[in-house]
Amino acid sequence: MTFAVNTGSKMNCFCFSIFSILVISSVIDGDDVDERLVKRIKRTAVDKYSTKYDNFDILSVFVSTGLVERYGDCLMERGSCSPEGKFLKQVIPDAIATKCSKCNAKQKKLAGVMLQQLLLNYRPLFIELCDKYDPTGEARKMYRIDSNSKEADYENYDEA
Repeated sequence: MTFAVNTGSKMNCFCFSIFSILVISSVIDGDDVDERLVKRIKRTAVDKYSTKYDNFDILSVFVSTGLVERYGDCLMERGSCSPEGKFLKQVIPDAIATKCSKCNAKQKKLAGVMLQQLLLNYRPLFIELCDKYDPTGEARKMYRIDSNSKEADYENYDEA
């Protein structure tokens, strides 16, 4: 039996450790492991993003054009990345593909703020990011975002 573990997250390691202990103890005792428990632990360990940056002040980035440009360069692979930028660059494709199903409430809120700021204040960068990370336009259709519309109202974009 093989299990995939994202070692970048303490929670994932913790869940995998608990899972391993349960399996080992059940094998030693000769008992069967409750299949629902196994599925729940595996799902928790694999199906959520790290919460490391959940308290990141995203608005502080958007008050500085230079910071926005640096993050944009990171995401577009034109420049170096901060740790937060690397994490974001890793998560974006999966978050788009899974409709943010692995996001917690804080992460959805942060994504919504980021979308709102990009749409309202950094439209050229938004279009570039869409071309790279959403080339088919699926996410834009799902969230009813017209990347070329200057008249759309994105003021109340609460979450992704």
